[in-house]
Formats: sequence, C-alpha cells, structure tokens
Amino acid sequence: MEVFKSIANTTSSFFVICILLLFANAASEKTHYHDFVIQATPVKRLCKTSNAITVNGQYPGPTLEVNNGDTLVVNVVNKARYNVTIHWHGVRQMRTAWADGPEFITQCPIRPGKSYTYRFTIQGQEGTLWWHAHSSWLRATVYGALIIHPKEGGNYPFPKPKRETPILLGEWWNTNPIDVVRRATRTGAAPNVSDAYIINGQPGDLYKCSRQDTTIVHMDSGETNLLRVINAGLNQQLFFTVANHKLTVIGADANYVKPFTTSVLMLGPGQTTDVLIKADQTPSRYYMAARAYASAQGAPFDNTTTTAILEYNTASCSSNCTTTNPIFPSLPAYNDTTTATSFTTKFRSPRKVEVPTEIDENLFITVGLGLENCPTGAPSSNCQGPNGTRFAASMNNVSFVLPSNFSLLQAHHQGIPGVFSTDFPAVPPVKFNYTGNVSRSLWQPIRGTKLYKLKYGARVQVVLQGTGIFTAENHPIHLHGYDFYIIAEGFGNFNPKTDTSKFNLIDPPLRNTASLPVNGWTVIRFVADNPGVWIMHCHLDVHITWGLAMAFLVENGVSELESLEAPPVDFPVC
Repeated sequence: MEVFKSIANTTSSFFVICILLLFANAASEKTHYHDFVIQATPVKRLCKTSNAITVNGQYPGPTLEVNNGDTLVVNVVNKARYNVTIHWHGVRQMRTAWADGPEFITQCPIRPGKSYTYRFTIQGQEGTLWWHAHSSWLRATVYGALIIHPKEGGNYPFPKPKRETPILLGEWWNTNPIDVVRRATRTGAAPNVSDAYIINGQPGDLYKCSRQDTTIVHMDSGETNLLRVINAGLNQQLFFTVANHKLTVIGADANYVKPFTTSVLMLGPGQTTDVLIKADQTPSRYYMAARAYASAQGAPFDNTTTTAILEYNTASCSSNCTTTNPIFPSLPAYNDTTTATSFTTKFRSPRKVEVPTEIDENLFITVGLGLENCPTGAPSSNCQGPNGTRFAASMNNVSFVLPSNFSLLQAHHQGIPGVFSTDFPAVPPVKFNYTGNVSRSLWQPIRGTKLYKLKYGARVQVVLQGTGIFTAENHPIHLHGYDFYIIAEGFGNFNPKTDTSKFNLIDPPLRNTASLPVNGWTVIRFVADNPGVWIMHCHLDVHITWGLAMAFLVENGVSELESLEAPPVDFPVC
C-alpha cells in the first residue's frame, strides 16, 4: 500500500512541477506593444534637406528587441501621402500570414490616414531580423532592426559579449525614391542608382557634408562586441569589413551557424549576419566600411564607399584618437565574385539537421532579367530600355503582376475568383542554355499572377537557376513565411546527374534569403508547414518592380493548428 502511495505522490509531484514549468514559461513570454507613425520628416544628408518617409520621425526606424516566444503588437498609423505596409522580414508568421505585410500579397495597403495593427508571435527564432516597408520603394527609408534574444533565462551558444550593436547598411537618394521608381516604371528604363551608402543612417567621412555625423561604435580594449549586420539597401549587394579586425560569424537570418572567421562579409539586400568582433588591436580608430558587390557586367551602380568608425575607449586613445584619421581597411573589388562565393559557401548549421530527403514537389525555376517589346502605339518616351524596349524580369518566364483590388491571401481565403491562377510552371516552359548566349526570342516574358499550390506538409525542393538573359547577376532570393535549407550552389547550368553529389544533407545553413550566384544556381529545401500565400522574390527592389517574383499557396492541414487563423477585424480593404 505504501508503495502505491509513494507512486501516487511522485506522480502528483511530477504533474505539479510540469504545471509550474508551464506557468513559468508563460510568465516569461511577454507581449510588446509599439506604435509606428509613418510620416514625412525633414532629413539632411549630403548637404541637402529633404522630406523622407520615416517611422516616428526616426531614420533608420526604431530597433525592436524581444525574446524568443514573445508576441509583438505593432499599431501602424499612416500619416504619409503614400500607401504603406510593414513586412517583418524573416519572421515565420506561423498561421498569421495576415501580419506578413507585402502589399497586395497578404494585405491591401494601409491608405493615408488609416491604420492597421500587426499581431504575431516569435516562435523558435533567435538572432537578428529586421522590419521594412513592403510597398513601392518606401523601404529606402522605412526600416529598422528586429533583435530576438534567447528565451528569458536562456543563453547564447557562445560567451555573452559585453556589447551588442546593430549595423544597418542602406542606400540614400538625393531625391524622392518614390519618384525614382515611378519614373523608371513610366519610361521602362533602369532607375537611377543611389547617391550614397549609409551605416546606421549616416554616409560617413568620404561623402560631402557628412563627416560630423559619422556613426561611431565605441569599444573597450579586450572586450567583445556582437555586431548585428543588416543589409537594408534597396538594390545592392554589399561587402562589409573592419580595418585590422577579424569577424567571427555566429549567426545569419536569425539562425545560429557553425562559427567561422573572416575579414569580409557579403550581404545581399534582406540578409543579416551576426559577428563577434574583439577589440584586440592597438587602441586607435578603425574604419568600418561597406561598398558594392556589383556582379552585373556593364550595369551602372553606386561606386561609393560608406564608413563608420570603431573607436577604442582608452586613456591613450581618448586624447590622441580624435585628431588622427581612422585606419582604412582593404575592401574587395566591386566585381570580386571569388570573395563573395568564398564567404557564402562557408555557412553551416551548428549540428546535424533534419533536411527533407524524400521530396514531394521538385521545382526548377529560372531567374533573371528580360526585355519587353514596346507596346503597340506606345510613345518612345515609355520605351527607354535598350533598343527601344522596356526592362522586365521573371521566374520561369512569368513576370509577376500584383493584383490591385484584393490581396492574394484575401482572394484565397474568401474564394474570390479571377484574382490569380494556380498554374505557375514547375519547370521552365522552354529549356535552353540558361547561362550561355540566350536567344533574343527568349528575352520577352509573359505577364501574369500565377501561384504554385502546395499541400500542407509537402516536402519541397527548388532549384533556382540564374540566367544570362540580357545580363547575369547575383540575385538575393527571399521566401516569405519560411526558413529553408541551402543544400548546394554552383556556377553554370544545374546538372541533376552530377550536381546532386554536391548536396549537403548533413548540416546545411537555414536561411530566409539566398544569394543566387551570378550565372549559377542554388538548391533550397523546406517543408510546407505554414498555410497561407507566400511570395518568393528577388530582394533587389528594382527586380521585384519588374516582376521577378512568384508565390506559393500553401493549403490548410487537417487540424486547427495546421490552418490559417481568421483575418483580424481591422484588416485593410482595398
């Protein structure tokens, strides 16, 4: 009898402990409330003051800090003269696709004078993400960092650094970015490139009227700083380095990676990289610097360099450093694909991961630019691309067209016909030498709003194949609603007979934005476990403007926890 009492007491104690743990876990998960006011704000850069669209008058916008498991409730009030949405770049948005943010994909835009509240929970993610406008080119100035710390009481998988510093790389135009893209859309020509790159909103010492506001990062000798580097630029991959200092990469896109040391980073727009830097050099001032990785041969780009300053906080430095010029780093050449590739191929997950091995959906998607013939009867002023054409871009020869009366998610959820079709091709309509000299007959894509339907739980492989149509370049490809494993990349045309031997099915990195090599290919895999409509697009905004996108429609599963939540009551209408 005593034995049974002992078992009962032990069982009772076990359940009490479980309940206490559940309550403790729930208590540690917080809800963070923020108000984002989208407004025009006078901003002075490069000797000129202009009205930039900002959040709460800040440029860059506010940094949001949460713990894994926390919930964010962000009320966005649009006091600007443009439509706006906010995308929480890299957040999985499990069952909350209504909060993802891309205009006309998951929501209609927030009209001037209106508001919308984004509500979502961070689930199983730690590291650095970011948020940005996903409407026209507003993200040129509407963006900020989203930092996800471990759960309360949790630890980093490395010694906790003394400091943490967000480093937001961006681009600045001396004119209204919305006017830049509108002119390009009207004329069919390429848009003007930016006038400067910026670090934390400042161009740095090498630009006119900028030295006095250069971003300065302070460190004590011997300490370690966690730099959270984000490429928030609109249209340019960037190299980033710090003079005389090594960078230890420990995370990317809010996923930890197997640490490796490098002297230079390469980030495509949308990508984040977490690095540890130790103040182990002679106390002084050292430039942090970023410049373009421009892989498209012959295409114009902003060939300037932005700088910030790493400054040691020591007695010997404080008296001398401010009068000495910072030490300048060595940066790769703008077309150094070897350095870019060497960096991107170093990423590994920290341990063995569960990569899908049995594949249900195998897609082969060509990615690249094209040229549209001038429409019949159109004036020549509307066709200022090469040889009287208009620039276009496509995936599998479909140039993606955004709807205008409904969002795709709303049309799917409510069964509204005629907004989209589900016949996006799983393979290119025509096979050709993708990275060779491409026939002019293949340069003109078709326009359409085509989705690819996936059953809940489908195991998906996508081969992304770059093309030489018009010009080849590196494309940062971002998939909303998912992280994916990058299992291989290479140059030339993907060959399923030989290139599968390069697949890493042991410890591939988990990312949300992949760098598709110039004239090359990348293979990604994921499980379709998040219902909704999810756009996959090039994060060079000029390319998505031209149609370099497609979208997956992921169906509901069988249970409520495998199904899309109902739309919020304040969901914007078109």
